[in-house]
Amino acid sequence: MAPFHIDDGTGSDTTGDGSIEKPYQSLGLAVLNHGTTASFLIRKDANSTYEEPTQSSLKKAKKTADGLEKKRKKAEELAEREAKEKGEEKEKRDKLWEESKKIVLKEDASLPAAVRAKITGLADLRSKRVRVFGWIHRLRQQKDLIFIVLRDGTGYLQSVLSGELTRSYDALTLNVESSVELVGTLQPVPEGKIAPGGHELVVDFWRLLGVSPGGDDAFTNKLNEQSDPSIMADLRHLVLRGETASSVLRLRSFMLSAFRQSLTSHNIIEVTPPCLVQTQVEGGATLFKLDYYGQPAFLTQSSQLYLETCLPSLGDVFCVQESFRAENSHTRRHLSEYTHLEAELAFITFDDLMTHIENVICETVDILLANPVSAALIKQLNPDFVAPSRPFIRLPYVDAIKWLNEHKIQHPAEDAEGNVIKDEGGNPKMVDHAVGDDIAEAAERQMTDIIGKPVFLHGFPAELKAFYMKKIRDGSGKTTFTESCDLLMPNVGEIVGGSMRIADMDELLEGYKREGIDASPYYWFTDQRKYGTCEHGGYGLGVERFLAWLANRYTVRECSLYPRWPGRATP
Repeated sequence: MAPFHIDDGTGSDTTGDGSIEKPYQSLGLAVLNHGTTASFLIRKDANSTYEEPTQSSLKKAKKTADGLEKKRKKAEELAEREAKEKGEEKEKRDKLWEESKKIVLKEDASLPAAVRAKITGLADLRSKRVRVFGWIHRLRQQKDLIFIVLRDGTGYLQSVLSGELTRSYDALTLNVESSVELVGTLQPVPEGKIAPGGHELVVDFWRLLGVSPGGDDAFTNKLNEQSDPSIMADLRHLVLRGETASSVLRLRSFMLSAFRQSLTSHNIIEVTPPCLVQTQVEGGATLFKLDYYGQPAFLTQSSQLYLETCLPSLGDVFCVQESFRAENSHTRRHLSEYTHLEAELAFITFDDLMTHIENVICETVDILLANPVSAALIKQLNPDFVAPSRPFIRLPYVDAIKWLNEHKIQHPAEDAEGNVIKDEGGNPKMVDHAVGDDIAEAAERQMTDIIGKPVFLHGFPAELKAFYMKKIRDGSGKTTFTESCDLLMPNVGEIVGGSMRIADMDELLEGYKREGIDASPYYWFTDQRKYGTCEHGGYGLGVERFLAWLANRYTVRECSLYPRWPGRATP
């Protein structure tokens, strides 16, 4: 019989077979596999020659082989026992599942009739039998016990299933986000225990209404706190089921109601302007263009022009409408589609306008804080929130330029074409601000965060603002600045932009001309100056920005149901 080869250096006890091409690494394994009567040749490494092992090394190898044999038998016995146990466990589980399929849960007709209710309305039904519907928000299963936190969109309910209710096939295969019907007695939680609403449902009957998958498709495998932002955006429909996302949207609803309550208390009426338009408001570069039955049309940038036409008939008006800006901006406070709360007020001054904006914002916050539900949402999302104090700071644009330079806040230099000038190292060349500069978002936000209070920045240069804004004339008759303002909030920046509007028709026509706008499509807007003009002004508030400030969200994308930004129009 040919000898078996062992190479201490390059052999392998895993892949070796004892041939000269595939030697073993240890003599002990070779003896275990082929016995002591076989022939062996051994060497230390590839540079040595094969020789017969000594008697002492064979004796030592025999002991090693005996030890390996014991380990092998023990491993085989363990594997056999585990396989048997797994088989018994599988058999037991299969039997349990087969038995579970025979269990048919029926509601006990002898019990008092259950009152159907939403979770938010359960407080008055304690000690009574109730019927609730919802989705499984959290799930914990024990022997003969299943703990469920149910969610129905109005709140959360702790529930417990026991006994036969936990042994049905639906119970054994239950997963998070399944929709269910739960029936049982609502009981206060024991002293020292905590549960949503201070009570829990002791279930006596339940039904699975909509199954949710397990395994790779399980809800908890789809999303977690470490999920990539792009995945979170793709799965926004699932993100909305989370406590934080749903709380933000719930607060948004309360916030819009509070705004409407404040505005209507000032006798301002709500109207609904169109989103499909054929005129621009904030410059043609940011228009979304589309074909409208063979005619060019746009998605509206602002409803302001339409609101102005309502003043003579309805008085002061406001709207809550979507606006669209085709800006290729990816900042945390920009959206391509956003909710725009806009208002127009007649027979006012510029000071009146800023005072009105301040009043509406403070009243809205007061309404939210006075409501226990919305106040709790603010506390949950923004524990350190403090209502803004009045009056808001009013900072002229020229003074803001001085403030920025005094605080060493610079901005990138630009050439005549608007391109950023870079230094020798390829970094933007930073320069001081000068009157006439459009204060950049970063500098504006930095200033606001340092001041730490709401700031009305007002009196911007005319060349930076839209054609319809009223000009401030200095002693020389020049129209250098506008009666315009931006309201800046800490951590967010601009949330409101407003101005007095041009009341004189000739001045408005000159504004069209200066901006290169054909006045003819605007006849209906220009007519407001022809048929009884008046001093008037208005503003636009970004709902998502205001909510980001209120709820302390990092980005406005968290404050929209399905946010849209450049490159994102799904789901």
